[in-house]
Amino acid sequence: MRIFKEEQRFTQPLIIVILIMSATVVVGLTTKEYLSEGSNMSSTELLTVIGTFLAFTLPIFFFKLITRVDEKGIHYRFVPFHGKYRTISWKDIKTAYVRKYDAITEYGGWGLKGFLSKKGRAINVKGNIGIQLELKNSKLLLIGTQKEYEVKKVLETYQSKLQHEG
Repeated sequence: MRIFKEEQRFTQPLIIVILIMSATVVVGLTTKEYLSEGSNMSSTELLTVIGTFLAFTLPIFFFKLITRVDEKGIHYRFVPFHGKYRTISWKDIKTAYVRKYDAITEYGGWGLKGFLSKKGRAINVKGNIGIQLELKNSKLLLIGTQKEYEVKKVLETYQSKLQHEG
C-alpha cells in the first residue's frame, strides 16, 4: 500500500511582500491621520482600523491544503473551510492524472475556485501543477500539488482501482 501526503500553505514571497506593503500603507496612513494636528480620530478608531485590517489579512497564513492519496481514494482538506477531510473514493473517479495548469486563466487564481467554471473546481494554494480528477458524475476537480513526481508514482499504483471498480 502506497500513501501520498502533502500539506501546503500560502508562503509565496510575492504574497508576503504585498501584505507587508499593504499593512505599511494602511497602518502608516491611519497613524498619520491620528497624529495629525486637528484630527478627529480617536484611539479606538485607530485601533479598530488597524485591527480590522489585520483580521482580514493575517488569516491567509493559517490556510492550508492537506492532500492524501491512499487505497481508499483521494482525500483533501482546505483549512479553515473544510472541518474534516473530503474523500473521493476510487470507485467515483473516472480518471486521475497530474497536469500543468494556469491558476489565473483557468480558475481565476488560487484558493477554492471555479465553482461556476466549465473547467470544474480547483483547490490550490500555489504553483501550476495539480492532480486532475475526472469523476464518473462528469464533474472535474483539480487539487494543487508541489510534489509532482511523488504523486504521479502513487497514482500509478492505484490505476488498477480506477479500471476494476467501475
